[in-house]
Parts: sequence; C-alpha cells; structure tokens
Amino acid sequence: MQISPGRTNHLETFKNLQKNLELLKNVNSRILIGAPPMKKKLLTIGISSVQHPSGSYLLDTLQSLFFASSSSEQKHFIVLVHLADPDPKWLGQMISSISTLFKPYIQTRQLVVINTPLKNYLLLKDLKKNFHTTPAYEAFHSKQTMDYAFLMNFATNHSDYFLMIEDDVKCAPGFVTQIATIVSAWENKRWMTLNFSQLGFTGKLFRTRDLPCLVHFLLLFYQEMPYDYLLTHFHELFMQPTPIQFFPSLFQHRGNYSFFDSKFKFKDKEIEENDPGSPSNPAASIYTSLKVANGSVLMNAYSLDKNFFYTKSAEAGSHLTVVLDVPAKVFQVQVLTGSHLKNKNQLEEGQVELGYDATNRVNDCDDYILLGLLENGTLNKQVLSNESGKKVKCVRLLVTATPPSGIIVRHINLWIK
Repeated sequence: MQISPGRTNHLETFKNLQKNLELLKNVNSRILIGAPPMKKKLLTIGISSVQHPSGSYLLDTLQSLFFASSSSEQKHFIVLVHLADPDPKWLGQMISSISTLFKPYIQTRQLVVINTPLKNYLLLKDLKKNFHTTPAYEAFHSKQTMDYAFLMNFATNHSDYFLMIEDDVKCAPGFVTQIATIVSAWENKRWMTLNFSQLGFTGKLFRTRDLPCLVHFLLLFYQEMPYDYLLTHFHELFMQPTPIQFFPSLFQHRGNYSFFDSKFKFKDKEIEENDPGSPSNPAASIYTSLKVANGSVLMNAYSLDKNFFYTKSAEAGSHLTVVLDVPAKVFQVQVLTGSHLKNKNQLEEGQVELGYDATNRVNDCDDYILLGLLENGTLNKQVLSNESGKKVKCVRLLVTATPPSGIIVRHINLWIK
C-alpha cells in the first residue's frame, strides 16, 4: 500500500493492517551486554548503530550521555543500544569496547546492548524504488527503518518515555532534567512526539505506550521511504501534523559522514545560527558570602583569562553574585566550577539564577528566577526568549547543599545582545 497525504481514511486502514502483521511474533532480539532494570524508569534512551565508513562515534555518544547527566539524573533513565550490523568482527569489537569502558553502568543496569539476527528482517532485495535512488540506498534505508523498529519494540516495557537519538551526537549538560521538566508540563496534553532536536530521528521523545503502534507503522511501510519521512506521515495519521519543537536543541551531531550522498547535512541549523562565539562579560561587580581563600581574588571568577576563584569551604545558601554595571539582555550563561584537569573541587549541588531589579539596589536584585541546575559542576544554557525580554542585572551562583571540600569557580561567562 502506498502512503498518500491526501487520503482521509489512513488511520482506519492502518489499524486494519496492524491486525495482520505477524512479523513481531517471530522477532528475537537478544541481549549482548547488561540486563534490563528491575523497576520501571522514567526514560529509555535508544540508539541504533551500524558500521560507518568514516569511523564510529558510538562510544563518544555513550560517554556524552553519561557525562552530561548527574548521578541523580542517571537513576531515572537507561540507555538501550541496538548493534544492528551483522558483521561478527565489528560486533565483537563493539561488545569488547563497551564492556570495558562502561562497566559501572552495565553493572547498575543502566546500559543494555542488544542485537537482532538478520533472519528476523523483512525482504531487503527487489525493494520498491522511490525518489530515483539506487538499490543500495533503498536497501540501506529500508534496513535502517527496521533497525529502529526492533529497537523500539524491545524498549516498550522498561520506562514511561522513550527518547531516540542517533549514534553520533553530543548531549547538552542536564538534558535529562530539561526533558523531564517539559514532559511534566505536557503530561496531560495530546501529543505523539516531542522534538528536542531538528536532526533526523535524534531527540524524538515518545510515550512508550505509543511505541507498538509506531513499530507496526515502520514495519508496514519500511519500503516506502526513509524513516524520517515515515515519521511525518505517522504524525498526520494521529493528528499531530505540526512538529512540537523545543529550543535550544539538546543534541548536536559530531560527524558529517553519510553512506550515500554528500548532499545530506548533519548540523542542526538552530545550533549553528545560535553559536554564541566568545563571551561578552560586560563591566560588573561581584559580591559573595563565601569565605575567600588567602591569595584568591574574587573577580577571577568573572575574568576571561585562565585565573580562577577558590574558597576552602562553602555552606548551603551561600552565593556568588555578579551585578552588572548596566542591566543587559543576556541570551546565554555559562558557569564552570572545579579543576579542568582533574575535575576536583566541583560544586555538585548548586544552581544559577537570573536577577532583575525594580528598586535600584546597589549590590543585589529584588527578583530572581531559576535558570538551571549545575550538572557535573557546570551549566551552559541559553536564556529562553520569554525570560530575555527583561534586562538582567544579576547572575547568582547559589550553593544548595554543603560540599565536602572547597570549590573552584573557574568562569562565569555571559553573552549579551
């Protein structure tokens, strides 16, 4: 059956076709590494990966996923990897590398790796020819669609939500918290997919209860067109014709490789257009309730050189506040704590707030809003448009739990319009 956007009875036809689909009854995706969690999680992060002619970014992507998440965030998600290439040599190499590099996450049931034998796949020869492409191109994208389908089929029972990313991405720090916050706000609204990236299948969030329906759809029409086009039609079937897109994007592609066509671009336009360049750090004063260590200079926390500020101890509720001489429209804030060499003296429990002032205070503001929590001692976040309508006067780093040792504040960087 050919999908046509002009048809009005798609949904009913699709539901009837679902009843006759026998393929999934015979699918036997096997676990290569790890074990599913004992209890249901908030989120499953799914990745499907095959060999790439220009090298693999999968290990870097896995590292980015865990490094961009705090220990408290990691309790709420699992990572599910589908090694979808049948080459036994490549499979062996990837199994060995993942087992060695990510052993702690495997032991805590946070990382599961699966494979689906090629005999479970549908026909990959004499496929329908679409878009005037080559048979090799059709076979690759048809198999890729089934790779994703089998991955999602395995993921249906382990969490409330499923996030699809590709195997060559870099994750924004704190992306789990940002997604959880938005999911909470959209919990009672009608949606099929929430988009946290504009790139292919990366950053696409689904309710796991909707996955069986999407899996059937992909397997029914795997020959028709690539998966991203199929996803557009899937949305039309279920009355979500307009993408629900959130900014800034939480994922960015690392590489530019393509199997068949150099015309395909792998950079997120939204990310490229919002590359902030060098920080501005306009003239400001700094105030703190932290104890300044001997020889340390408070202003070093805001300087654009390699100097830093150090305090031997900190208590919950203490702060370091940058007060701008002239309030400005701040569109991005970066806070870096800890030694950049050994990751020591990080502020693990802290948050960053933006301050506004209506009463002309000299060294503080009378109204603060939360910008974000530190993740692994850092925050790097764009200020959303509804917040940036007002001019920011203060940027406050607040300690929310007493750290076990002293902290280093390397940089508080601001970008202004």
